Amino acid sequence: MAYIIVLLLVACFCDFVFPDSQGDGDALYALKISLNATGNELADWNSDQVNPCTWSRVYCDQNYRVVQVQLAFMGLTGFLTPRIGALTSLTTLSLQGNEIIGDIPKELGNLTNLTRLDLESNRLTGEIPSSFGKLKKLQFLTLSQNNLSGAIPESVAGLPGLINVLLDSNNLTGQIPEQFFKVPKYNFTGNNLNCGPNYQHPCASDSTYQGSHHKARIGLIVGIIVALLIIVFLGGLLFFWCKCRHKGYKLEVFVDVPGVLLDGFFSGSRSFASLAEMAGEVDRRIEFGQLKRFAWRELQIATDDFSEKNVLGQGGFGKVYKGILADNTKVAVKRLTDFESPGGDAAFQREVEMISVAVHRNLLRLIGFCTTPTERLLVYPFMQNLSVAYRLRELKPGESVLDWPARKRVALGTARGLEYLHEHCNPKIIHRDVKAANVLLDEDFEAVVGDFGLAKLIDVRRTSVTTQIRGTMGHIAPEYLSTGKSSEKTDVFGYGIMLLELVTGQRAIDFSRLEDEDDVLLLDHVKKLEREKKLDDIVDHNLSKNYNIQEVEMIIQVALLCTQASPDDRPVMSEVVRMLEGEGLAERWEEWQHVEVTRRQEYERLRRRLDWGENSVHNQEAIELSGGR
Repeated sequence: MAYIIVLLLVACFCDFVFPDSQGDGDALYALKISLNATGNELADWNSDQVNPCTWSRVYCDQNYRVVQVQLAFMGLTGFLTPRIGALTSLTTLSLQGNEIIGDIPKELGNLTNLTRLDLESNRLTGEIPSSFGKLKKLQFLTLSQNNLSGAIPESVAGLPGLINVLLDSNNLTGQIPEQFFKVPKYNFTGNNLNCGPNYQHPCASDSTYQGSHHKARIGLIVGIIVALLIIVFLGGLLFFWCKCRHKGYKLEVFVDVPGVLLDGFFSGSRSFASLAEMAGEVDRRIEFGQLKRFAWRELQIATDDFSEKNVLGQGGFGKVYKGILADNTKVAVKRLTDFESPGGDAAFQREVEMISVAVHRNLLRLIGFCTTPTERLLVYPFMQNLSVAYRLRELKPGESVLDWPARKRVALGTARGLEYLHEHCNPKIIHRDVKAANVLLDEDFEAVVGDFGLAKLIDVRRTSVTTQIRGTMGHIAPEYLSTGKSSEKTDVFGYGIMLLELVTGQRAIDFSRLEDEDDVLLLDHVKKLEREKKLDDIVDHNLSKNYNIQEVEMIIQVALLCTQASPDDRPVMSEVVRMLEGEGLAERWEEWQHVEVTRRQEYERLRRRLDWGENSVHNQEAIELSGGR
């Protein structure tokens, strides 16, 4: 009986924390089963997990409701379950390029927030549901290259927001509703519909029709252009290679993903080279991510003409300003002042891509962006409690110190955010500058990992990437400094240093400690006090003894495990999360202590041997000098 009561309490708690996301998770899991997703496909879609916002290809809003599902080109079969109609907050559903069969469920009409529906290139049959007429916010409807039949419902044609309707290459018949011909872009070719030369309206809008009619000709022209571009590109590479070799430099160009994409001419996988970025590609990708495009004037007014009094902080690529939009929404605007340099422009693209695909409660959400010929700006939610570093070391008079329970939540929340970046994003995302200043605090003092400007997408087939070293001294892992190769384990090291910042309230490097003949590096300082069992001397004095010493010891142990010299010895972030939750720390710590004791013993033996050798030399010199006299 007691066990049943506990289960009921847990269920009530989960419903309180995630009142609607659990229903979203059930609907998504039903979709996974109906699409026959097996093996490695959607492996992290777990029915036992309350919150689906950590699942791959699923994106949520700030209320943990599912707003995007991206399952394109995954080779999925099966059918669409009617339970998908429970995802009432969904704005984007992309299932194109699969082998889905059966009818389109009428329950899709319940997704009244949907703005984009893409079911292209499947094997769907039956009619277009008339319930689509309830999708008043729908802008993009793509049902091309299926086996749909019957007439196009009048209710669909009356949708007020449609700007793109693609129903080509099906078996549709009958009259095309007149309203469809007012949509900016439409395509009804490849059906048995009353359009074309013998009717009043063409089967496709001008741009679509011309593109289809002259497909072969465009393909020939594009082929010639691509060939010329490749020749010029290879010639340029050969020239630079010869020049760099002559000067003794090493030229490295990494192409992360095979394939080519030339701004819409070709579809398929995407190729990025370090020497060329294609004009317009950034904006095209961002618009697909449903981010808001802000006008420059709008952000200029919001920040009071980017006034210095609104500066929240400054990083390697520009300043961050507090802003208030016209609807009184508070935002943080990151203005990239050096984007014209190769690093600045690449950083803008990386950050937009990172934050667009990484959606998690412990990661900073990107609201929108602004681009002009001379400016790049990113817009985030304003974090009213600023950063952990601010709360630890930069408090103004009257502001409260970050208490111990809040520090524990920061430790766990940051770990969960990094775990998502490393283990649930594909390709994985490496932050490369984990520190207290880059962990923000929302209104409830929950940790939100921000500043992906230094992040690097890493293909799952590669464990490291050679690049210029980015980060903050004191937080950079030793192998990254020595080799320039970063991995998720460099983030683990930075996270360990961040834990020490949380416990001590001190900076990673502090030259004022030299006055007390102490270690400049916070890591060495804590290691020394931990060996001497002086844990109370480690803890931030601003806490005024208001902490649990056992919990302090646990976090210090996790921090020291994360900052081991060898990256192979450090835990992965999922292990860190488990250790902070009380699982497996004792075993890892005992193993670490054994290694540390052995290492220190070897060090002491070597030091005594060197001391003995120096003393022997001095004694021998003394004998020789006395004998000579």
